[in-house]
Amino acid sequence: MTTGLEALRDLILDAAALSQALDAIADPETFAARAAEAARAAGLPVEADEVRAAVRTASIPPAERAIAPPGWLPAEVSDLDGRTVVGWRWFGPRRLTAPFYADDLMEAGYRPLNRLARLQTPMPGPDDRPTRAPDGLVFHMSRCGSTLAAQMLAAAPANVVISEAPPIDAVLRLAIEDDAKVAALRAMVAALGQARAGEIRLFLKLDCWHVRDLPLFRRAFPDTPWVFVYREPVEVLVSHLRRRGVQMIPELVPSARLGLATPQTPDADYCAQVLAALCEAAARHYPAGDGRLVNHADLPEALFTAILPGFGVALSDDETAAMRAAGARDAKAPGQDYVPDGEAKRREAGDDLRAISERRVGDVYRRLEALRSDQP
Repeated sequence: MTTGLEALRDLILDAAALSQALDAIADPETFAARAAEAARAAGLPVEADEVRAAVRTASIPPAERAIAPPGWLPAEVSDLDGRTVVGWRWFGPRRLTAPFYADDLMEAGYRPLNRLARLQTPMPGPDDRPTRAPDGLVFHMSRCGSTLAAQMLAAAPANVVISEAPPIDAVLRLAIEDDAKVAALRAMVAALGQARAGEIRLFLKLDCWHVRDLPLFRRAFPDTPWVFVYREPVEVLVSHLRRRGVQMIPELVPSARLGLATPQTPDADYCAQVLAALCEAAARHYPAGDGRLVNHADLPEALFTAILPGFGVALSDDETAAMRAAGARDAKAPGQDYVPDGEAKRREAGDDLRAISERRVGDVYRRLEALRSDQP
C-alpha cells in the first residue's frame, strides 16, 4: 500500500514544475514545510515533520518507473536481483558546471528534493528519448589539461559538458555483446545530454582509460570528431605519485582493462605502464581519422586553434570571452588562478623517475608528437 510520503514522491516525479519549485529550496526546514503544503493541496495526508525525517534519512524507497521524466539525469548503475537498474537525480534546468560529473551528482544528492524523491528505472533504451550524438569527444592521458578544456567548454551556456560520468563507465563495464553495448551507450548519452536549459551542443570528456574503447565510441557516434590530450610523461607521473588516480590502483581499475598484467606492487613503473597503454591506444586509433592530438603545452590556446576547429564549432564573441576567462582559472579549483607547474614537476621527478618514464613511455610519446606535427 502506498504511503502518504510515497504518494508525495510520485506527485513530485509527475510534476516538473513542482520539482523545480521544491529543488530551489536548499534549507531542509523550509523544504519540509513547502513539500507538506504541496501534499495537502493534493489531498495527501503528509505533515512537515514526516517530510523532514524522510529528507534526513533518505528513507522513502525509490519509485520504479519504466522511463525517467525529463530533467532527471542518470546517477548510478547497479545490479538489483540480477537486473541492471539506473538511479536518477533531479537537475531540472540547472547546468553542469563542476569539474567532474561526480561533483555535480554529489551536490545534487545533498539537496532535499533528491533525498525525498528518488527514482529508479531499467537501463535506458534506444526509444526512451531521441538519440543525441555528441559534438565532440575528449579522450586524454590523465593529469594533462583535459579538465581545463572541459571547464572552458562548459563556460558557454550553449554547451552541455559531461565530464567523466560514472554511468558511462558503468555501461562500458557491462558484460554484454558490443552491439548491445553500442545501443546502451547511445541511450545513456542521450539521457545525460538532455538539453535542459536551451543548450545546443554536447561534449563528452571521458575517463582516461576510455581511449582504449575508442572504436566502440566511433561505432556509437561515427560522425563525432574526437581529440586526445596528452602531456610530457614525467610530469604526469609526478602528479600521480603525489596523489594516485584510480587508474593507477588495480583494485579500482583492473589492470586487464588497460591491457596490463596485475602488478604485485602498483609502483612508479606500473604507473608508467598505464600511461604508455593509454598513449598507445591513441596512437593506434589515430590513423582511423576524425581525431586530433593536443599537447598540454599548447593549452589553453589549443582549445581555439585545434579542439574547437576539429569539432567544427564556431563561437560567438561572448562564448570566446567566457571560455578564455575559464582558461585563466585552475580547472580543478575554479576559485583559484591557473599556475603553470610543468617546470616544478620536472625538477621534482629525479633521475630514477625520469629513467622509468623514458623506458616505458618515451617512444610512444615521441610517436604522438610526430603524428601531431603532421596534422593539418
